[in-house]
Amino acid sequence: MEWWETVRSWGDIWLVGTGLQIALVLIMAFFLTRLLRRITTKVGNKVSQETTPMRALQRTETLTRVLSSAGIVVIWVMGAFYILSALGANLAPLLASVGIIGLAVGFGAQNLVRDVVTGFFILLEDQYGAGDIVAINGVASGKVETLTLRVTGMRDLDGTMHYIANGEITHIANRSKDWARAVVDVGVAYKEDSDKVRRTLERVAASTKDESELGRAMYSMPEILGVEVLGEYEVTWRVIVDTKPGKQFQVGRSLRERIKAAFDEDGIEIPFPHQVTITAAENGTKVGVTDH
Repeated sequence: MEWWETVRSWGDIWLVGTGLQIALVLIMAFFLTRLLRRITTKVGNKVSQETTPMRALQRTETLTRVLSSAGIVVIWVMGAFYILSALGANLAPLLASVGIIGLAVGFGAQNLVRDVVTGFFILLEDQYGAGDIVAINGVASGKVETLTLRVTGMRDLDGTMHYIANGEITHIANRSKDWARAVVDVGVAYKEDSDKVRRTLERVAASTKDESELGRAMYSMPEILGVEVLGEYEVTWRVIVDTKPGKQFQVGRSLRERIKAAFDEDGIEIPFPHQVTITAAENGTKVGVTDH
């Protein structure tokens, strides 16, 4: 049974040497994987501290998943190469094959890689998130409903859902980042007294801020900037107010309704385009006037 003794001897040597090395590599890989997940979770939470809960949760989950996945792949690939080396495998042809495959995949999926990288930085820099109202590339605008590493999905006012590859995004206008502003322009007739118009607007501004539900959507009382434009048939006054993100449209609509009611109450005319036709006889005598 000398052959059995020889086999057992070599087995003992393998278990003590190579087998122990492989076991240590596996244990180290598991340990590093758990450590990486804990670190990426803490980093994600720290990055998301100054955002709203929904956006913080989304960013934390996405960034943690990306960083963990990338790190885990690196850890286990290195571990696999070390184990193969310990088993006596020739790694040179394998590394060459992996390099060629990597180049082929990278070249064929360069658009996908660009989308993922861009999406990662959109999340990392908190350029926008789910619930934000944005305009992208000056082409599509709406409320962001989904944001992944590859694509942004947003729904516009008429309900159309737009999906835009993150790599195609070159310009982002975020209308609900941190705070927003409602800009209300209202036209009055040239004959109206400016002081009277200002007093009416100030009364509307004060009453709007004092209302509990609408006031909570505003960060400050509406500010009357004054005359903005001297038009062909009207004087345009501008009112602005800083609001909570996404509330500028609601506040703007409410202000317009209140201004209209206050102008009607105070007898301030809001003009509209009209044409006056004067009908005259051949001798120049005026026959009639039609306002339409």
